[in-house]
Amino acid sequence: MKNFYLNHDSNMDDFTALLLMLLAPDIKLIGVGVTDADGYVEPGVSASRKIIDRFNQRGDKLEVARSDSRAVHQFPEAWRVSSFTVDHFPILNEKGTVTTPEAKKPAHLDMIDKIKAADGPVTLVFTGPLTDLARALEVDPSIQDKIEELYWMGGSLNGHGNVYMPCADGTQEWNAWWDPEACKTVWNSKIKIQQVGLESTEELPLTDEMRQHFASNRKYPAFDFLGYVYALVNSFEVDTTYYLWDVLTAMSALFPEIVTTRETKSDVYTDGDRAARFFETEAGRPMTLVTSADYDKFWKHFDALCENAKLL
Repeated sequence: MKNFYLNHDSNMDDFTALLLMLLAPDIKLIGVGVTDADGYVEPGVSASRKIIDRFNQRGDKLEVARSDSRAVHQFPEAWRVSSFTVDHFPILNEKGTVTTPEAKKPAHLDMIDKIKAADGPVTLVFTGPLTDLARALEVDPSIQDKIEELYWMGGSLNGHGNVYMPCADGTQEWNAWWDPEACKTVWNSKIKIQQVGLESTEELPLTDEMRQHFASNRKYPAFDFLGYVYALVNSFEVDTTYYLWDVLTAMSALFPEIVTTRETKSDVYTDGDRAARFFETEAGRPMTLVTSADYDKFWKHFDALCENAKLL
């Protein structure tokens, strides 16, 4: 059975990624870390514990680790507060108690412990910044030997970013810009990497039809939860089309056949207004870039997971 460790930063797609990894059959989720980035870490940890309580279909023994990593460039405040709303969803608070514990160690140290204690190789799914992984590698580089692969949502290789801030040249993606040096540390490692960049998910925008799909299927608890999650996404507020970046990252780790990829070599800048810009170069490290998603295959697997979910 394949071992996974998820590290997310508690925005809408992150909670969806966690849900899907709890619903997938024939895997083992060995740990969950939460970073203080696209969502506030306190409600992010709390909501994650509640999601596990309600949707842990396989009964994995889990605890949620709070990251103490801090941003070099923090996400906009307006994006981050939505994690408080998710934490207050009635479906997550119906029982009035929370059983899933919080880990005693911060996320990067918790991840080291979970990887070393695992009964086999561990696949990492990161849907937020890479800082916890970079810090873990600095503490104990030997964990690389037990990491089968890293699936990361972050960066952009085509030069088109989504960071429009002072001291950024427009080529950066937010998860990378949160901590450019962490990206460099991970890129300098020997871990096998599959990257879902901004350019990887054009087939999967959030649409009104998708919201209606969730609403029409709300008799299933997972769809009911997701309907409320994506009701919080306002494309006018984020000033861009919202794509299912984090969801595709988790789904491609679970179902590799839903994506098309290409092998390349890349590196990342860490200085000046180009910091966090990824670029292709023969001198870079080998990695796999997701180039497109199969819309029909994606939704076939997605719907099957959600329809089979039972509320605990």
